[in-house]
Amino acid sequence: MDNGYIILGIIALLFLSMYGYSYLSVFREKMVQKREQKKQLEKEELRRQRRLENQKIVDERVMAFNKRKEEIQRELMLLEKMKEKQKVS
Repeated sequence: MDNGYIILGIIALLFLSMYGYSYLSVFREKMVQKREQKKQLEKEELRRQRRLENQKIVDERVMAFNKRKEEIQRELMLLEKMKEKQKVS
């Protein structure tokens, strides 16, 4: 009977090791998926940051363009007023 418990223990250890070996591949696959997902999220965050920076540059250019446009319009109005004054004089 002493040998029976040893044999049962060895068989249980065999099944546990087979279960552990099969789960190891699943665990590794999950780790690889998590790493890939993390890389993908980092890439998306980097793209988002670049888009925000590009949008900021575009907004600054548009603001500068609008400011210059307003200055030109003011100058044109002043020229129109000067022209009208000359006609009146």
